[in-house]
Amino acid sequence: MATRKQRDGSTVLEPEKTREKVPPLYRVVLLNDDYTPMDFVVVVLEKFFGMGREQATVVMLQVHRSGKGVCGVYPRDVAATKVEQVSAFAQRHQHPLACVMEGN
Repeated sequence: MATRKQRDGSTVLEPEKTREKVPPLYRVVLLNDDYTPMDFVVVVLEKFFGMGREQATVVMLQVHRSGKGVCGVYPRDVAATKVEQVSAFAQRHQHPLACVMEGN
């Protein structure tokens, strides 16, 4: 859209400055349990979050020591998809690994 402004006796159209609203972001978090093998958690982080082995190991240790670890921050629909993918993958492999999303 444009707005009309008067300058020096003539009308000038100036573009309106619009700001796109940034969608809210959500953290995708893995929760610790006593049954899922650490190696499986590393595989999940590599496969679904594109982490290298070293970064995946750091996050896995955070999950193990702190009870939870952040895998990434995404818009709502992407975060929900990641949670569904990880949960289905863990269930297929008979692991109780919990993956949730938290508001940022």
